[in-house]
Amino acid sequence: MTQTDILIIGAGPGGYRAAAYAAQNGQKVVIVERDEVGGTCLNRGCIPTKTYVHAATFAEAFAAQPQVVTQLRSGIEQLMAHPNITLLRGQASFVSPSEVQVGDDTYTASAIIIATGSATKYLPLPDIDDARLVDSTGLLQLSEQPRRLAIIGAGVIGMEFASVFNRFGSEVTVIEYLKECLPVLDSDIAKRLRKLLEKKGIKFQMKTAVQQLKDIDADVILMATGRKPNTEGLNVEAAGIALNPNGTIPVDDHFQVATQASPRIYAIGDVNGRQMLAHAAEMQGIHVVNQIIGREDHIRFDVMPAAIFTTPEAACVGLSEDQLKASGVAYECRKAFHRANGKALTMHETEGMLKLFSEPGAGRILGCHAFGAHAADMVQEVSALMCLDATVAQLRDMVHIHPTLSEILLAAAEA
Repeated sequence: MTQTDILIIGAGPGGYRAAAYAAQNGQKVVIVERDEVGGTCLNRGCIPTKTYVHAATFAEAFAAQPQVVTQLRSGIEQLMAHPNITLLRGQASFVSPSEVQVGDDTYTASAIIIATGSATKYLPLPDIDDARLVDSTGLLQLSEQPRRLAIIGAGVIGMEFASVFNRFGSEVTVIEYLKECLPVLDSDIAKRLRKLLEKKGIKFQMKTAVQQLKDIDADVILMATGRKPNTEGLNVEAAGIALNPNGTIPVDDHFQVATQASPRIYAIGDVNGRQMLAHAAEMQGIHVVNQIIGREDHIRFDVMPAAIFTTPEAACVGLSEDQLKASGVAYECRKAFHRANGKALTMHETEGMLKLFSEPGAGRILGCHAFGAHAADMVQEVSALMCLDATVAQLRDMVHIHPTLSEILLAAAEA
C-alpha cells in the first residue's frame, strides 16, 4: 500500500489544478486519470468547441482542433511532472473509506479528492441506437460537415454548436422542450439572442418533446440535453458515500463529503453538480486544497460568471430578473445597448444588450446578464465588482477607457 498526502481521482480542470496547487504548497500528490489529462473540457468540450467558434470554415476547425488540444494537453502533462506529483493511468476504485485501488496497487492518503467530471446525458428514446445520433464528442469527430444538423436541447452546448454550424453553412434546427433557450440566462436576454439567431437562419422548435429520433429530418442529430456525473467504476459505496437521486455526490459548502470516514473525502467539479463549469471546478479544487493545508481564502462561490460562445456571445453573473422577481428581492434594472456605443458601431457589432441588476437607489450590484460582442468581458468586470460588494454608485465613479465596449456597462450604471 502506498501512502500520500492527497489522492486525486480525475485529471480534468478541477483535478489537475488542485494537484498543481497542492504540489506548489509542499503536498505529495497522487493523481489518477483513466483517459487523457485535461478532462472533457480540454479534450472533448470547451477547448475544441472554441476552436470551431473562431474558425472561418468547418475544414479549418477540423484541422486546427487536434493541434490545439495536443498543445494544451502537453502543457498539463508538464504540470503533472512536478516532483511532488505522481500521475497514474487507470481506473480508480474505492475498496474501503480509506483505500483506493488503481490497477494492482492500493493507495491511501490524508485526503481524497474526487474530480471525475461528467458525461452526456441521453434521453430515454426507443431508437437511441439511431446511427445519426452523436453527442458533442461525436460531432467534433465528424470529418465531413453535415448538410442538415438537428440539435436536441437549447442549453449552452446546443446553442454554441447551433451558432457554429449555422455559420459554417449547415441547415440547423434546434428542438427544445422548454419555452425558451438558455435557462441560465435572463429570459429577456435569451429571447433577444434567439430571435437574432433565427434571423441568421437557425430554426427553433420550442416547447417540443422528442418522442423518437426517426421523426427528425436531419443528416446528423446532436444530443445536447445536459450532463450526468461520472461515478461509474468508483465504487463509492465502499467509501460510505450515498449518491443524490440525480447521481451527484453530496457535499457541504467546503465540498467535503459527509461520511464517517477518515481520511477526509471531497468532491469537486461536475461530479458534485453544484456549478458545472470548468472554472468552477478549478476554484473548488483550490478551496479544497486550502482546507486541507489550513489556509484561509475568500473565494466567492456565490459569484460565478458564465459565458455562452454563440455569435454574438452571451454571459451572465448573479441572479436574472426572473429569479429576482421569483425570490421577492427588491431590485432595480438598468439597461444599455451596443447600438449606442461608439466602439460597437466601428466594429459593426450593434446587436447586443446589457442588463445590470442592483439593490434600489444605486446600491449593491446583484447581477448582470448580457449578449453581444465581448459580453463575457463586461460580465467579468461585474463579477469582480460583485466579489467586492461594490455598488452602482461606485461603478459610476470608475473611469472607463474610450472608446471601448466596457462603456456599455458604464452607460447601464448611469441609466
